[in-house]
This record gives sequence, structure tokens and C-alpha cells, in this order.
Amino acid sequence: MTMTSPAAAPRNPVSPPDAAASLPELRGTLKIRNVSKAFPNVQALADISLDIRPGEILAFIGENGAGKSTLLKIINGDYQPDTGTLSIDEQALSFSSPRDAHAAGIRVIYQEPEIVPGVDVAENIWIGELPKRMFLFSRLRLNEQVRRSLAEYGFENALPMNLLGDQLSSAQRQLVEIMRALKSGVQVLALDEPTSSLTDEEVDRLFTLVRRLRDEGVAIIYVSHRIREILRLCDRIAILRDGSLVAVKQASEVTEAEIVRLMVGRDLSEVFQRRPAGTDHEVLRVTDLHSNWHRGVSFHINAGEVVGFAGLVGAGRTELAKVIFGELTKTSGRVLVDGQEVSIHRPDEAIAKGIGFAPEDRKREGLVLVRSVLENASLAILRRLSRFHFVRGRLERSTVAGFVERLRVRTPSLDQEVGKLSGGNQQKVVLARWLAVKPKILILDEPTRGIDVGAKAEIYHFIDDLANQGLGIMFISSELPEILRLSDRIYVMQNGRITGELTGASATEEAVLGLAMADQLSALPTGAATPNREGSIL
Repeated sequence: MTMTSPAAAPRNPVSPPDAAASLPELRGTLKIRNVSKAFPNVQALADISLDIRPGEILAFIGENGAGKSTLLKIINGDYQPDTGTLSIDEQALSFSSPRDAHAAGIRVIYQEPEIVPGVDVAENIWIGELPKRMFLFSRLRLNEQVRRSLAEYGFENALPMNLLGDQLSSAQRQLVEIMRALKSGVQVLALDEPTSSLTDEEVDRLFTLVRRLRDEGVAIIYVSHRIREILRLCDRIAILRDGSLVAVKQASEVTEAEIVRLMVGRDLSEVFQRRPAGTDHEVLRVTDLHSNWHRGVSFHINAGEVVGFAGLVGAGRTELAKVIFGELTKTSGRVLVDGQEVSIHRPDEAIAKGIGFAPEDRKREGLVLVRSVLENASLAILRRLSRFHFVRGRLERSTVAGFVERLRVRTPSLDQEVGKLSGGNQQKVVLARWLAVKPKILILDEPTRGIDVGAKAEIYHFIDDLANQGLGIMFISSELPEILRLSDRIYVMQNGRITGELTGASATEEAVLGLAMADQLSALPTGAATPNREGSIL
């Protein structure tokens, strides 16, 4: 990694806005000084200076594209900065690869952990460090060592040793990555959106582990779009905007509103209000639907409506969306579009009937990451753009450009590889695809997961605009405030069935959670317990 020396580094005309700058320097502090990084047409980082201190949890927060991921990749050795230095205890660090960063005690655990599918937990934890001479390898000793480590941190029951990589849940994959870091004596541990796919119980366990590591002297970098989560867990907050570090604050001294204002450079305090646009024209009706995941599900959506689907993890909402879209099979029941019964067995048949689907996992199911913005956005309308089986390039480009501009996708060009965009802009590309299709019904499964508050606000307004254009929208979200804010009506699911429908004043967080936990609550004596806002029983 080529870096300028500290003496040659450009001087920052303003001292780094670091609330801990006046504190005595601790041994093991990772110092980032005047780091900049540019890509074609994009200044990703501009003169970043920051201290990452042992025994502290430091949050990185900012809008998609603010520079958080680029800074993490420089710390991890994936990228080399154009200018600037990294050091620990006055020792300059020079990383040509992540292996160099690991050797220096630095580990970054990305949102999608690197897990080898066909090997078990112990080998995944020790991957790359097992003896090359297999006669030196003792399976019993390896398993015992891993078991002891898991027991030490209280995770012996959370991570069964016999599971293979492709059998691990999101939380278990995160834990494997953390155990990899701990066994190598990590000094600086960075977690990138670690709770995006975790249940509340799994989040609590993760937070317990992170706090313990902090108390043991590990420097923790925590990256998340969830501001309440950051205020609950972190000691300091570094706020980035457009590649610059705009502030470093003590978490105990800032409010959500102040963080949002610093992130986006404007006030988002105004409350988003839906413009009711529902009509009496029914665009989708599902009657007595059964599948391997569902029991007698019935609901309807009218043109101009945003109909929310709420429920706890495993309620069957995503599976319901996939059944309607033809990705999963229904065993019985009826689906009607515009009053006409339809038979849908594949996604292309659903698209032909006017149904679009933006899936929860946009990276695995919604996008081809190694292809361009142009190719991803036009994927569902290639037949319309083709003549004699050849895509008309000018028509494709002009069609996509209009939707990309309308959604304000931040991309250097239409030819940019979509996998290199931020999460919020990737989601906008998925939405651009369905705008191009012009569906009657649009299914949105967790459309704001893993994106920042600024991009969320844009997507809320976009959903409202689509409803006002007459689309019927099936809206799935795990965030209750979001469901309540956007939905005209709400269906609540539990264990593959709909337990109730809420509208207007009856739609409260307490009412949603009561229906989401109907089976558990019905087994309790009256007044014995009530659901709290986290979805647990008090």
C-alpha cells in the first residue's frame, strides 16, 4: 500500500472534530490521518482524520455513499488510500491485502460474512490457518478448542459444531466471523450492519458480546443505519457526509434529530404524511390460499392502496409474496388480478399479469451484481426493447436513463457495475426496473432494509407517488413505525396465516404486536402479560 509519510501528508486546516481529542492517548489507538480516496468520477473520501480507541465502541454513520464502506475497506486492506496514513502506537501501517490487516490485529466483518458452505463450524473459524500437513491436524483438538472458545463467550448453544456453512443462520454466520477474529488476538474489530438480518433476541446477544469485547480492551467500529441502535450501544459517533467527516460526537450528548441533520445536511424532522389515494377498484384478491407455508390466507388490495403486511420473523410474509409472484408453489386457493382468476407458476407469468416484486435480499435475489445499472434496470423489459431478438441499445439507454433520473440514483454512469453502488442506490435500481415494467401491483419486501434515513425518506415519497398513480402496493416491513406510517390498511400474520386486519385509528404498535403474537397471548391468563414494543412478553 502506497502512503505518504506523516510529514508529507496534506495538513488538515481544521482539527478533526473528535470529541475524544482532549482525552489522553491510549496505547493501541488506531490513528487515521488525512486519508483520501477517489474513484473515477467520485471522491469517496476527503481528508479523513479520526482516532479509534481501545475499550470503546465508535459508530460510523452516514447516508449511503457517504464513504463508510470505503473507509472500512482501507482499514481492512481491501483498498489503498490515495493519500494519508494509518498507524498504531506511532508504527505506520501499510496493507497490500486484508491478510496484512489481520496480521496487525485488525478485522472487518462485512454485512455478508465470508463463509465456506461445505465445511463445518470449527473449520470455518480456522479457515486458512489449518496445518498444511494433514498428519499434524487433529480434528478432536480443533473441535475442543473451538468448543472452549464458544463456551467462554456464552455461545456454545448458539453455534452447534456439526452445522455446515450453508446451514448457518445470519446470526450464526456473524458469530463465526467474530470467533475467527477473536482467536487471532484482534485489536480493532469493525462490524458492518451486523443486525440487518437478526431477530431482537439475536441482537441482544450480539450487543452483549460487543460490550464484553469493548470491556476487554478491543477497539470496536460499529457501522449501522439504525440510529436508535447506535445510541443504545456506542460510546462515540463519527458522522460522514459526501466523503467528509463532519462531526464526532459523544453518543450520550446527541439526539436522533441532530444525527439525522448532520448526516443529510438538511432537516428531515417534518413528519411524512401519506396522501390517501385508494379506490374501489380491486387489483389483487387472494382467497383461501394454502401452501407449504400458509393456511387459508385471504386478502385484497385496491388500486391506489398501500397495504402493509406485518408480523414477527417466520410469520410467512416473504413466502406469501413469493407464492403470489410464482417463485413458490401454492397448493390450493385462488389469485385474482383485476377481477380475473390467474394461474401463476413462474415469475415471468406474474410479470405478464402485471405483478412486480422487489425482494428482501436485493443482492442475492434482486440484482445481478456484476452487471451494469443499465442491464439490471432493463432486465424485465428486454422483450419490449428488442427487435428481431436484438436489444435496441439506444432505446434501452433512453428508457432506463429516465427512470434512473426520476429515482435520483447516484451512479457515475449507466454502465457502472451495480454491485459497486451503495445499498440505497442498489434498491433504487431494483425499483427503476419495476417502474419500467409499469405493473398494476408492486410487491415491496423490506424495501428500506440496510439503507440510511435520507434514502428511506426518498423511498417513502416514491411509494406514495406510485400509489397516487393507481398502483396497488403490497408492503412488507419489520419496522412497525414504517408500516404504520405508510399503510392504508395492515394485515398481520403469524405462523402462515392472517390473524387480523387493522385500519385507521385501530392500527397501533400494540394492536399489531397483539395480532402478531395471537397464539402466544391466547395461551396466557387474561391480564397475565402484554406485548411490549420489542415484540417480547413482559
